[in-house]
Amino acid sequence: MLLTDVAMTVAESSSVIPSIGPIRIEFILFALTLVGVALFHKKTMYVALTGLVAILIFKFIFDPSFNLVHHVVGSAGEEGEWRILVNLMGLLFGFAILARIFEESNIPEILPKFLPNDWKGGLVLLFMIMVLSSFLDNIAAAMIGGTIAMVVFKGRVHIGYLAAIVAASNAGGAGSVVGDTTTTLMWIDGVEPVWVLHAFVASIAAFLIFGVFGSIQQHKFQPITKDVKIGIRVDWLKIFIVFMILVGAILTNFLLDFPALGVWIAILIGTLFRKTPWGELQKAWMGTVFLMSLVTIASLMPVEELPPASWQSAFILGFVSAVFDNIPLTKLCLEQGGYDWGMLAYTVGFGGSMIWFGSSAGVALSNMYPEAKNTVNYIKGGWHVAVAYIVGFFVLMATLGWQPHTPHKKGSNAEVPEMQYNPVEGTQSTGTH
Repeated sequence: MLLTDVAMTVAESSSVIPSIGPIRIEFILFALTLVGVALFHKKTMYVALTGLVAILIFKFIFDPSFNLVHHVVGSAGEEGEWRILVNLMGLLFGFAILARIFEESNIPEILPKFLPNDWKGGLVLLFMIMVLSSFLDNIAAAMIGGTIAMVVFKGRVHIGYLAAIVAASNAGGAGSVVGDTTTTLMWIDGVEPVWVLHAFVASIAAFLIFGVFGSIQQHKFQPITKDVKIGIRVDWLKIFIVFMILVGAILTNFLLDFPALGVWIAILIGTLFRKTPWGELQKAWMGTVFLMSLVTIASLMPVEELPPASWQSAFILGFVSAVFDNIPLTKLCLEQGGYDWGMLAYTVGFGGSMIWFGSSAGVALSNMYPEAKNTVNYIKGGWHVAVAYIVGFFVLMATLGWQPHTPHKKGSNAEVPEMQYNPVEGTQSTGTH
């Protein structure tokens, strides 16, 4: 397993920190936390907080180089984790409010009239979510999709379809530098936006798997009902507020790398025109604390090196990202360089869809649908997401192959020959980017 290989590498370079065999204790505590999340799905926040406290105590006692303030706040030459954590908290809370405002606009109430009334209605909705996520944050796309599903399926949404909603939101964000935190990180670090576009090849192939099977599951469980209430009127002012929130997120993400700021400025402006559903914050706080705890734990792991960049590494990272936060993984890959960034964007972005807590979109949706927190049921019902991940990856590999980019760092003008895999001939040739 890739994560075990990384742990072994770190253990060899640091004999001071206690370990069991080649694996440092931090990794074992993290693994136990994830097992606890899977087993005690009704107490996930408490499990995650317990794991975080245990790891912090361990590092305070056994790791003399650890400084929590420096880790969170950073220094003049290194930014801490505060920006990621504040953004995550702001987006999860903000998009919970957005979803409620969107629901109150009555748009979801009239949608059944325009969607097909068989399983293809669910498929069209998933496609809409994927398209939305290509230019919105994947959390927003998942929350909007979940809100629509709640209405058009009369509150009875199959867990396999919930997994498909998460998968659609992550698939849409994989090929866009404004659609997912991981691709935005790549963009900020110097990866050109066009270098991740071909992730859509894998995303579309994956969609044909999870979209079809998820929609059929949902149709058998609860089909779309066409009995639209008479006299429903759309509150266009609330739609405008939703639009302001989304535009605010995009603008501040592009200009300041701080999308949560734009979200909350728009929400506060919206309070001048319509009553804001502040009660949604109470519903979202446990899920938000849970995800922030897992992200913090992941950032505390002593992962300082990854195996050499290759298509095999990229493929395995997709499974790792289902349990290990994809933000620190992406940071490590950017430091290492040499990846096919479109392929990596797909694997670390879409891979997190395989388990509900593997992506922020999944955690946000589980705040709306608590039944999604049952990890065993999520994996069983959403089996098609894992299959879709594998199919999407190898479709991308067969059509475009492994095309690593080096170097990409800002300020570097060098043009370095690279090895490109030819999927037709099965050979490698030298090329440049």
